[in-house]
Amino acid sequence: MNEHIDRRIRVLPKGPGRGLATVLVSTLALIGVASAQEPTAVVNNAVPTVVVSGEASISRAPDVAYLTLSIESRARNPRDAQRQNAEVSAGVQKQIAATGIEKDAVRTLGLWLEQEFDNNNGRRTPRGFVARNTLEVKIEDVARAGETADAVVQAGATSLSGIRFDLKDRGAVEREALRLAVADARRRADAAASGAGRSIDRVLKIEDSRPEVVVPRMMMRAEGASAQTAVEPGLIEVRAHVTLTAAMK
Repeated sequence: MNEHIDRRIRVLPKGPGRGLATVLVSTLALIGVASAQEPTAVVNNAVPTVVVSGEASISRAPDVAYLTLSIESRARNPRDAQRQNAEVSAGVQKQIAATGIEKDAVRTLGLWLEQEFDNNNGRRTPRGFVARNTLEVKIEDVARAGETADAVVQAGATSLSGIRFDLKDRGAVEREALRLAVADARRRADAAASGAGRSIDRVLKIEDSRPEVVVPRMMMRAEGASAQTAVEPGLIEVRAHVTLTAAMK
């Protein structure tokens, strides 16, 4: 092959194009030498892996409740509607304080004042104004949720949007459920690897989804001659799900 290249060099024309031709011949020579070498073996470095899922759930009794209530007042003019609403709202908040709930546990969710109309034969006729104040009450003693609901209605609340139960430290429960879900996934990975005659070398990746919080439907009923509302909060369930990828050996 070298003799063939030398012959091609000898017959190259003289002049400005000689340098380019020399480069071309040298490149062809290098290609020829490279093609004459043995091909490099491709080593397969793929690591055997196993992908499993893990689940866990934790049930806890709620330790805090949130009561949402509204006070509505109607009048012919907006000033009277707003004044009446402020008076009734003050009475409701006073009653809430009388149940032992701190002032900072009550917050306003919304305050509305709007005009109402009647539709008569396609015509809108002004009827008056309605003022609405919506409050949320945080109840630390869950057992008193029903008692508090009765108290605010007796004080003038016109509607209850419901009682929502929760956990004060829900984040800690979610993290514990996540830890248990990962442990469950690891046990599944060990079992799968063992069934294949292998063992787990290392965990490569863990993917988790947002923990799901299942709050039971609130049950309310009247008890005794006084018809006091009893609230059954049930249990709050926190569910976690993860996907674990591990290398086997």
